[in-house]
Amino acid sequence: MRILGLDPGLRNTGWGIIDAVDNRLRHVADGVIRPDASAALSERLVQLHDAIMAVIAEYGPDEAAVEETFVNMNPASTLKLGQARGVVMLVPAKAGLPVGEYAATLVKQSVVGTGRAAKEQVGMMVKTLLPGCLAATPDAADALAVAICHAHHRGTQQRLARAVAR
Repeated sequence: MRILGLDPGLRNTGWGIIDAVDNRLRHVADGVIRPDASAALSERLVQLHDAIMAVIAEYGPDEAAVEETFVNMNPASTLKLGQARGVVMLVPAKAGLPVGEYAATLVKQSVVGTGRAAKEQVGMMVKTLLPGCLAATPDAADALAVAICHAHHRGTQQRLARAVAR
């Protein structure tokens, strides 16, 4: 199972691809999409769309997972982030991929063991869980953490479904 993890943002959208086979995880690729900050909002959303489409075309994920947006003090920033998140969710869904959504605290808890972990802790654990992964930026590490969270929770959901079916 190849999973695309996405950490949405209008300035930086992190992405990460992992392969999950049984309980084994393998790093495939990661990066950051940086739309042109001087462009109009609509153009930045198009750039985000096109870049995610390119990642999907290159790596062929089976499923995607997106970190949920939190509400911050600035309503305008929250709305813009919501628009970016909409594009980040739309692109894999339009490509036919199931899209999971996870709260930031659940992602941190799944990867680090506590929902209040610092970004540095998340990055360190991602590199530990995915040997050979460099995750050069915190955004890419966060996206890989979302993919890891999805792999763990997806596996649990499958086991529960099999148990209920018996």
